[in-house]
Amino acid sequence: MARQIVVGIDIGTFETKVIIAQGAIVDGHFTPKIIGTGTAESKGVEHGYITNISEAAHALSSAVAKAERIAGIKARRAYVAFGGLGLGGLSATGSVAISRADLEITERDLALAMEQAEKNIPAVASLNRRIINSIPVEYKIDGKISWGEPLGLKAQRIEVKALFITCMEHHLSDLIKTVEEAGIEVIDVVAAPVAAGFVTVSKKQRRVGCLLADLGAETLSVMAFENNNPVSLEVFPVGSEDITNDIALGLKILLEEAENIKLGGLARLSYSKKKLEEIIALRLKDCFELIESHLKKIGRDSLLPAGIILMGGGAGTAGIKHFAEEVLGLPAQVAEVHLGGSDKNKIRDSIWAVSCGLVLVGFNANNEEQFIGRRGRALSAEGGQRLMRRFSRWVSQFLP
Repeated sequence: MARQIVVGIDIGTFETKVIIAQGAIVDGHFTPKIIGTGTAESKGVEHGYITNISEAAHALSSAVAKAERIAGIKARRAYVAFGGLGLGGLSATGSVAISRADLEITERDLALAMEQAEKNIPAVASLNRRIINSIPVEYKIDGKISWGEPLGLKAQRIEVKALFITCMEHHLSDLIKTVEEAGIEVIDVVAAPVAAGFVTVSKKQRRVGCLLADLGAETLSVMAFENNNPVSLEVFPVGSEDITNDIALGLKILLEEAENIKLGGLARLSYSKKKLEEIIALRLKDCFELIESHLKKIGRDSLLPAGIILMGGGAGTAGIKHFAEEVLGLPAQVAEVHLGGSDKNKIRDSIWAVSCGLVLVGFNANNEEQFIGRRGRALSAEGGQRLMRRFSRWVSQFLP
């Protein structure tokens, strides 16, 4: 029986979360199990990016220490999520001639096509930005769409359409420095929506088309899936704290009371339920209109049969499912986290989705058939820029 330990770190604007998980191969089947969790109130973070390395590192150290005590294991290396306003998605295509004389498509051809797609990203779009995840969305062989990976097929040329997930270069550097200051070595950095998608979106939802929306404290991240692949990523500067602030101002109450009311808790003060509904409705409408505009931009408005999957702290806002369905005209549901694809490993609180997704990335990092992200050797604040980029292969056996 093989044994493996993986640590996932998610530094959010509101809360820093750490998961320590153990994996084992038992009778030929992989079984991930969470053995330690830790949380701490985030400090030195705004809109998802680090603004004060020392404060953010102190909060992370506290969360790591809690997880270590529960797990009984020292965390030394980790997979880390990148989220916030510095995150974005760019689409580009690349085409190359097949290198072999017998015209059989090889791994080298696929890699060269991805490299060409990256070169074709407009310079202005990549200025001060760094690619953290590269995802092939669609292949064409001799101009015709190839359903599934074309490895082993024969053609004159191969073309790939890819989604490159990028972040602000200085934000990435600050994130890595923060984790290192907390005494943890960064193995890999993965976009938070990508990590969350591993444990919240099912195979069927990916195939027919859906949207994963993470309503965090200060940001709203959305990732659309279709034909088993992500097709877009966008982050908006609005979050669940805006709803809390609106309630506090509208009802003239303290922020703590407004947060409790937002989540459907019992209030100590009397207030107009109609006015509350109007306040929440206005802000949620703004959020979902931003999503609708993005879907129109990518040509997917009202065209995602599996609808919208809501996650993050804001997903607990009273009535959010109804507003999503009303504005977007799509079915909506609150995300459940499936770690391992069975009901035994189902976590209802979606705030852990990103950390759980990072755990799966770690468990699959040594399997080249299911690798994601950018690696080559351990990340460091100085060495992270020298990493070898490799395009992702999606985790599948863990999805419900």
